[in-house]
Amino acid sequence: MRLVKASEMQEMDRRTIHDLGIPGVVLMENAGRGAAHTFLNHFGPENGSRMLIVCGRGNNGGDGYVVARYLHEAGLKPTIMVLSQKEKIAGDALINLNIIHGMGLDIHYLPDEQAWEQHRSTLAHANYIVDAILGTGLNSPVRGYYARVIKDINETGKPVMAIDIPSGLHSDSGAVMGVAIKASLTVTFGLPKIGQVVFPGKDLVGRLVRIDICIPEAVAQSVPGQYRLTVPEDFKDLLVEDKEDIHKGHRGHLLILAGSPGKTGAATLAALGAVRAGAGLVTVVVPESLNPILEEKLTEAMTAPAPETSEQTLSIKALPLIEELMEGKTALAIGPGLSTHPETVELVRDLVSRCKLPMVIDADGLNTLVGRLEVLSNCAEQAILTPHPGEMSRLTGKTTGEIQANRISTASDFVKAHKCVLVLKGAGTLIALPGGGIHVNPTGNPVLASGGAGDVLTGLIGGFLARRWPLDKAAVAGAYIHGLAADWLAEQVGKVGILAGELLDVIPYIISSLYSDQWPLEAPAPHLDLM
Repeated sequence: MRLVKASEMQEMDRRTIHDLGIPGVVLMENAGRGAAHTFLNHFGPENGSRMLIVCGRGNNGGDGYVVARYLHEAGLKPTIMVLSQKEKIAGDALINLNIIHGMGLDIHYLPDEQAWEQHRSTLAHANYIVDAILGTGLNSPVRGYYARVIKDINETGKPVMAIDIPSGLHSDSGAVMGVAIKASLTVTFGLPKIGQVVFPGKDLVGRLVRIDICIPEAVAQSVPGQYRLTVPEDFKDLLVEDKEDIHKGHRGHLLILAGSPGKTGAATLAALGAVRAGAGLVTVVVPESLNPILEEKLTEAMTAPAPETSEQTLSIKALPLIEELMEGKTALAIGPGLSTHPETVELVRDLVSRCKLPMVIDADGLNTLVGRLEVLSNCAEQAILTPHPGEMSRLTGKTTGEIQANRISTASDFVKAHKCVLVLKGAGTLIALPGGGIHVNPTGNPVLASGGAGDVLTGLIGGFLARRWPLDKAAVAGAYIHGLAADWLAEQVGKVGILAGELLDVIPYIISSLYSDQWPLEAPAPHLDLM
């Protein structure tokens, strides 16, 4: 599903109004009517419930006036607080303000803090609040009067519906611009905005509902964009059930480099993740002294003992064996539990620089690339990197704070420089593609914040690569299915104490549900609703 920046949505509005001749007041009517109906369906308010609708002086406030009219007609009692003098309201917003004036609705003009203070007690008497203060065009921190109003609304603890976006939230990044409304429900118009589905913005919108305001599809398609919210349709065609006469050779063969003392579990989880992804065959290359342990742990995957260092990690002497093993394989996974022993680092760098197989690089595989990202130059278009923020910090030299505050730009800049696919893990995992596109993954929760969860993801992505999936599809599907498995477990068991290995047991059910067009019945509802 497409996500848009504020400027892209504004251009769609402009082309609809000026090129096609659909009046802006019609779009505002569609927006406000849809928002009011969503409010009624979501909250189910009793007849006569008291509404406080707080409006800025722009078009966001104009949407609020339309909402007030429909809620009044539905039997509720709206009070409209306009944070401006009436003389400063213009255009389509003024048209709708005059309509509710003519209807005799309760309207108060509060152009400054003194006026707000005189009417502030109205907050305490409202059953519900509608935030129609600031829209998606906000680009500077909220200060002064508006900041005071937003803080007062948040302190009430009352249910809030935000119009288009919670006031104070940056539409493109999800950053809080000083202070922002915390909504129970957000209705957004046209297409969802990037800042509504990435953190911290996602945490402030509550339930997000998209309202179709009748912008023609041709207009939307005419405005270029590169952001998407992952949905199953992005990869579901590759999940179809195999023909009855298929055999394991048709599903590919993944080679995994993993494991060191104390970290054989990482190798195990990655291997089983690949099996759960449907890879026909999986072989794990491990230090020779650890091979008996892996043979005990893995019954569904093969192992290959390789020359090791004195510290029982893979040695540079393993390179000829690994190159021989790569013959006939369809994908490579590097990193889970591998260690950063100097010889192991040398091995990985040499291998990556010459590898022609599609590969996924994670964990210590990523750490071996720190300061030597140029080794990707010969194979970058075949590589998927899956760092968490700490690993991304080591790769880029930025602090984790800088990365978390600018996740989208960090991912985009890295991919432009290194031509790989980047899966930047964390709340709202991002998948950045070499062509410039970015997917925001909507699934996942704190269940994934446990040891081994990332190894399962590496195996999933590696398994899809082994099945000869395109890199972008493998990365997008891996992140989505991995997160959805965690969502299902959280709903069934809770978010604490889940083992990474338990994700493996859920994944086949998740995949089956997705390719049969059935959302896992017991799983929580998606964050984003469509209308």
